[in-house]
Amino acid sequence: MRQELPVLGPTPDTSAKPVTPIGSLGVGYVVPYDFALDRELWRWVPEPVNLLLTRTPHHRLPVSVSQAESVSDPAVLTGCALSVIETSPDVVAYACTSGSFVHGPAGELALRVALQAAGVPHAVTTSGALVDAVQALGSRRLAVATPYDAMVTARLRQFLGEHGIEVVTTSYLGLTERIWALDYHEVAALVRRSVTPECDAVFLSCTNVPSYDVIAPLEQELGIPVLTANQVTLWAALRVLGLGLVGRGQALAELAAPRPADELQEEAR
Repeated sequence: MRQELPVLGPTPDTSAKPVTPIGSLGVGYVVPYDFALDRELWRWVPEPVNLLLTRTPHHRLPVSVSQAESVSDPAVLTGCALSVIETSPDVVAYACTSGSFVHGPAGELALRVALQAAGVPHAVTTSGALVDAVQALGSRRLAVATPYDAMVTARLRQFLGEHGIEVVTTSYLGLTERIWALDYHEVAALVRRSVTPECDAVFLSCTNVPSYDVIAPLEQELGIPVLTANQVTLWAALRVLGLGLVGRGQALAELAAPRPADELQEEAR
């Protein structure tokens, strides 16, 4: 005899509007092969959003200009995009700071063009997001802290200068591997070394630098916005969806989120 299932609750009202599942909005995330901070990303993400990560092909290279160039080849990004768009993301982020600034503003634009040509509806990059975040906060004079060597750090300074953002000071560690293994004491010390009275914000570069828990305390201590690579990337991606960051005490997270572009277009019709 067929056994009846127990009734667990009232029969749902099928005429009612269905509840949107958690993670119903997708953010595709293209990261370098050595990215190790997946768990940190989720801490900035509100419940409606699902992160859909894919990594670039592996290369045996130290952190350097050569590595930045290898992980930012537009053909490589096209392949990554074709993989992640199978999951129908609403926006795709290329989450590599050095890879998105190594060839200047023209190179950053080429990466977004490559992603969109592959079928991505909206595309953002870490370095492009940084420029947008600095402008949104009204900052003009930036301190920069990086884990890179002098050559890679100089490329970042040049990139920002071409966008009209003055870099008043830089501090760097010269690391060539295992950047993700930095602890918070090392990260905070690096940021503090870069800050001078002349800057009105500080940027901590590299999406492989852990930063979530040091941002709010450093902002309170230093009295200026503290921007980090993963923070600005997710901020830019979530803005496309009309959402903001989850990050109490972080200046960038406290900016009001814009309404989604498709909502504004529908209203204008």
